[in-house]
Amino acid sequence: MEDMRVTVVGGGLAGCECACQLADRGIPVTLHEMRPQTASPAHHTASLAELVCSNSFKSTRPDSAAGLLKEELSRMGSVLVSCARAAAVPAGGALAVDRARFSRLVEEQVAARPSIEVVRGEVRDVPEGPCVIAAGPLCSPALSERLLALVGGDALSFFDAAAPIVDASTLDMDVLFTQSRYGEAGGGDYLNAPLDRDEYEAFIDALVGAERVVLRDFERRDLFQACQPAEEVARTGRDAIRFGAMKPVGLTDPRTGRRPWAAVQLRAENAERSAYNLVGFQTNLTFAEQRRVFRMIPGLENAEFFRYGVMHRNTFVDSPRVLDATFRVPGTRVRLAGQITGTEGYTEAIASGLLAALNTVADLAGADPVALPRTGALGSLVAYATDPATEGYQPMHANFGLVPPLSDGRRRSKRDRYAAYAERALADLDAYLATRPDLFGGATRA
Repeated sequence: MEDMRVTVVGGGLAGCECACQLADRGIPVTLHEMRPQTASPAHHTASLAELVCSNSFKSTRPDSAAGLLKEELSRMGSVLVSCARAAAVPAGGALAVDRARFSRLVEEQVAARPSIEVVRGEVRDVPEGPCVIAAGPLCSPALSERLLALVGGDALSFFDAAAPIVDASTLDMDVLFTQSRYGEAGGGDYLNAPLDRDEYEAFIDALVGAERVVLRDFERRDLFQACQPAEEVARTGRDAIRFGAMKPVGLTDPRTGRRPWAAVQLRAENAERSAYNLVGFQTNLTFAEQRRVFRMIPGLENAEFFRYGVMHRNTFVDSPRVLDATFRVPGTRVRLAGQITGTEGYTEAIASGLLAALNTVADLAGADPVALPRTGALGSLVAYATDPATEGYQPMHANFGLVPPLSDGRRRSKRDRYAAYAERALADLDAYLATRPDLFGGATRA
């Protein structure tokens, strides 16, 4: 097997999933991670599979694209989706995780596979032999340069941001209340900071007027829509964020018995609920301004920050024009996985790592590549990201806008339509998996 050794560059979600899947199919792996020898602008630890933005893997609803994607990956044997579920913290209908526990579980999975050799240190060139580059959107400059020369296309980029995390012991629980939207007051998985109209107006004035790290106005194309800084959202209109991250719908302030004018929700970062992140408050403000502005939120007047919000440039390749349908660089043994391909999201990164492993195994065996049904969350995302007809390629989550319409002609509500999409997708996926016993007939631990 040693002559089939595969090099995986990047110890993030895609790289760790890829390494585990290869090892479980008898392929020895060298997994490279540059941290801690070389730092990145967004990471805070040297842990494998560190989550650098939110701790949420999004919805678990079976009639949502995010929930469907998780179910598809579970049926395909994803290792990291299982780790995420084992590290879950309460988050209503979302799968949110304890960051540290999730990373620890992933590291345990990697260590449990003796055919995976973890090597710490920066990879500065594209490795020889079969390899998967899963170095993420913060791929080191040296490797980025060599990779872009290999693919022969243009690099694209966007700005991404993360929200601050606060110390739970410094929050005023006489002001904050526990409730999930539309749930019973005093129950639920979120803390809520209620604002009246005057408090909201003062907060918005401070937010849009605060000093930013990147001192320029962003063009819309520079900002990934799912992670826009809160201050950029607020700059589009005074009520924009009140109908987004600060929407009070479904909440009741127990102090007044009424719905607040606006509300900031805080989600637990760990099982102990000793840390909370400000949901939807990705930011580009300076650290000093974050302390000043976010302490204007009722209940956060004395908040201490475990981690401030940060903003950084992410880079991805123009996949529809430089990669084939399996994210392989044509004419090479190099395959890309993760956010560097422009598939955006934690679960999507895991999915791309799993697919990279399966297609690499197929390559080594001389078998047909994986061709997932386009009716699924993952199959439709891969089809979009690798279709040369895709114009103006930008980072994309799995979503039902990418799947083919239903063919029965029935009129359905949105919810019923999405449920039908999910039912069709899982039936088609199960039928496809049954045709590939070579890849899904029971992996063997190497």
